[in-house]
Amino acid sequence: MSIIGTVREVLQASTQSTNRGDVTDEESKGAYWCDDCGERVRDVDVEGEAPPDCPTCGDEMRFERSTGTTGCAC
Repeated sequence: MSIIGTVREVLQASTQSTNRGDVTDEESKGAYWCDDCGERVRDVDVEGEAPPDCPTCGDEMRFERSTGTTGCAC
């Protein structure tokens, strides 16, 4: 197999999957952020409706919606 054929196969395989490392089947709508620590917690990892406290400093985290379709809340 030629190097061009190998590269073509790798590129085709990388664009076929819509799963970009998301380990859960749940659809994330954003993430909770701590403005002081920069800590991030995905919304699907939080139980309950109230904003969680930051695991690092204990302050209440704020919710930020994801604007993309990649599952990233950035």
